[in-house]
Amino acid sequence: MELFWWFFTVVLFAVGLIGTVLPVFPGTTIILAGAGLHRVMLGPEKSIGWRSIAVLLLLTIATYALDFLSGYFGAKYFGATKWGMWGAIVGALIGIFFGIIGLFIGPVIGAILGEFIAGKRMVDAGRAGWGSLIGNLGGTIAKLVIGLVMITIFFMTVPPPF
Repeated sequence: MELFWWFFTVVLFAVGLIGTVLPVFPGTTIILAGAGLHRVMLGPEKSIGWRSIAVLLLLTIATYALDFLSGYFGAKYFGATKWGMWGAIVGALIGIFFGIIGLFIGPVIGAILGEFIAGKRMVDAGRAGWGSLIGNLGGTIAKLVIGLVMITIFFMTVPPPF
């Protein structure tokens, strides 16, 4: 039965990694759930410790912060005004409801609309939108790296089944 739970955990980790790139699945939450389920089903002597689970939880929370703030910081880096940066955040919040495309396009549209509200020209608004898109792509890469770090922490702290 132990091998079954190991296999199930590895499958959850794989789905979680896919979810870090595809916003349809809450990737790092699935990885955290896999580690927690492994702990519950196999017990403390054969699984991850509570300290490690706390670290995984903090990393999971960090990825959610990245989801909302990456577009903001990208727009800021490319010279957006406060209107553009707030537009990127609002666009990200609204974009969540439209799946993968919404998460990438929402902050871009929000940043552009925010810049238009601030009275900026199309070039400045486009630059803010581009920055928001670059920020979101950087955030996605960071989430993937955090997911890999979470899985590495799990495998380094859990004794192998064989």
